[in-house]
Amino acid sequence: MIKDKLVSVLRHMVQMVEIFRLATMSRFATATDVRDNERGDVPGWVMITLMSAVLVAGLLALAGPALEGLFQSAMNQVRQ
Repeated sequence: MIKDKLVSVLRHMVQMVEIFRLATMSRFATATDVRDNERGDVPGWVMITLMSAVLVAGLLALAGPALEGLFQSAMNQVRQ
């Protein structure tokens, strides 16, 4: 069950990243061709940031209940 959900989330994340990568690359391709001075790889860092955020959100969605249980257990031990 969890494995199937993880695979589904990861497939969705890969699809989102691929769509974003294609849109970003086509959008910035003409802008980078025109410029004489190179100011950095904006689509690259944007894609890495987006991929990191999606990965963290996906892992949190899967591990959220376990982390919540761990937190509640720790809080109950502190209260005693």
